[in-house]
Amino acid sequence: MNRKPIYVTQPSLAPLDEYIKLLEGVWERGILTHNGPLVQQFEKDLCRKLDVSNFVAVSNGTIALQMAIKALELKGEIITSPFTWIATISAIKWEGCTPVFCDIDPETLNIDPDKIEALITQKTVAIMPVHVFGNACDVASIEAIAKKYNLKIIYDAAHAIGSTYNGKSLLEYGDISATSLHATKLLNTAEGGGCITTNKYLQEKLKRIRFFGHNDSKDVVEDGFNGKMTEVHAALGIANLKYYDEVLNDRKEKYRKYKNYLSNIAGIKFQKIKHGEPNCSYFPVIFESEEKLFAADEEFNKNQIFPRRYFYPSVNTYTKITSYKETSVSENISRRILCLPLYWDLTEEELIRTTKILKTIA
Repeated sequence: MNRKPIYVTQPSLAPLDEYIKLLEGVWERGILTHNGPLVQQFEKDLCRKLDVSNFVAVSNGTIALQMAIKALELKGEIITSPFTWIATISAIKWEGCTPVFCDIDPETLNIDPDKIEALITQKTVAIMPVHVFGNACDVASIEAIAKKYNLKIIYDAAHAIGSTYNGKSLLEYGDISATSLHATKLLNTAEGGGCITTNKYLQEKLKRIRFFGHNDSKDVVEDGFNGKMTEVHAALGIANLKYYDEVLNDRKEKYRKYKNYLSNIAGIKFQKIKHGEPNCSYFPVIFESEEKLFAADEEFNKNQIFPRRYFYPSVNTYTKITSYKETSVSENISRRILCLPLYWDLTEEELIRTTKILKTIA
C-alpha cells in the first residue's frame, strides 16, 4: 500500500481564503514593513490571547535572542544549555558573548539548576535557559540564582508559546523571553519570532533595536539592526491566531494519546514534567540505546514515517564554533532521543500506526 509520508511536523495553517483576505488589505494600503498596521494588530492580539504584557514581533527567533542580549547590554559569559538548537549559541556568539555550557536534568531535559552556580565567574553576565519542547525550566531556582549573583535571565522560549507556569504564560518570566514563530511551531508566521518582557523600558528599547536603533522621531539612538516583521508574515500570524486554541488543544490531546498508547513499553522513557503545564508541541521518546533508536528510525522510514532527532548532536560538541566542554548527560540523551510526528493534520490512524511500529522495536 502506497501511503503518504508522515513527517515529524507540518505547519498549522488557517484557511487560505482568510489569509488572502488579510493580504488584500496589505495590497490596498501598500505598506509591507516598518511596523505596519498588521504587525501592530498581531502584537496586540497575541498579548490578549496569551495574557502577556508586551510582545515585540521580529523577523525570527534567532534575532529575538540577539535583540534580548543587545537590549540588556550584555558582554561576557552567558550560561546556557547544550541541549538545544544551534541558534541559541549562534545568537550568543553574534552578540560578542561567550556560551558556557551547563548540563541538563536527565528527566526534564532542561538546564540543571544544581549545576549552574559552579559555572559562575567574574565574567558571567547572564543565564540563558531553554524551555525544551515547551517544558518549563525550574524558573524559581534559576531566578534565585540570578538574584544572588546579580545576573540577567533570557529565556530561550522558542518552543514555549502556550506553556504556563504558576498559572500564567511561561513567556512572562525572566528579564526577556525570546520565542519563535517559525513554520514548525505551534503558532507560526512562516518565519518570525518575538521578545516578551514585563519591563516597559525594555519593550521600547527592543522596538528601537529592531529598526536600526530609530526612535519615534526617526533619530538613531541605539545600536540596532533590521529585525522587523513584515505585514505579509503578520497577516499569517493573525489568520493562524484565530485557530490557536484549537491547535493547542489538539496537540495536548494527541500528546495524551501517545502517552497512553506507549506507556507500557519498557524500552523507552518520556520527558518528565516537573514545573508548569507544557504546550505539548513535541512528543520526544528516549531509547535505552542509540542502537535501539537507529533500529526504530529505520523501521519508521520503511513505513514512510520520518521522526527527527531533536536535539542531535549536543551543541557543545560543535567544536568548529565553540570550545568543547563535556556535558555528559546532554551528550548521552542527544544520542538516544527521537521526536515522533505531532501536528494538526496528523490523523488518529497515523498516530496509532506510528505507535504500533514503535512497539515492535522498543
